[in-house]
Amino acid sequence: MRPLVRILIATCIASAAVGCGANIGDSCIVSSDCSIDGSRICIDSDQAGGYCTIAGCDYDTCPSESTCVRFFTGSFQNEPCTMQSGCSDDEECTLPGFCAPRSAEVRYCMATCSSDGDCRDGYECRDYAKDFTDGGEPVLAPGVTPTAKNTPKFCAVKPAT
Repeated sequence: MRPLVRILIATCIASAAVGCGANIGDSCIVSSDCSIDGSRICIDSDQAGGYCTIAGCDYDTCPSESTCVRFFTGSFQNEPCTMQSGCSDDEECTLPGFCAPRSAEVRYCMATCSSDGDCRDGYECRDYAKDFTDGGEPVLAPGVTPTAKNTPKFCAVKPAT
């Protein structure tokens, strides 16, 4: 009977480990490093050790240790805008204040932080001011205008210097 008990205990421990997966912001090489069930993916595996995340999030869908952040892929030289006006219906006003096509937006859950010390090596704790210069914009609840006080900080790859 003892071997059966050991097998059951080992099975329970292994099941718990597989179900949990890595935390948002942990390093990875492939998505299975983040979760076996495919609920988390590995991005940026070619730089700064990868980043476990959840894609396609919204303001209230990320785990508690993270926040949803939108990025715009590509480079845009569009018209200046404000959060209230200036872009066409198929564009979004980004934090730097330029219109970008909605189709260029990608969203990821990113680990929250208070300072650079909360992030892994090669990453910075990106605040509202760095959002403008380094990219990324936390997704806030509808109707909330981003400010330095209400925008969560998140860990993201340090820009090359």
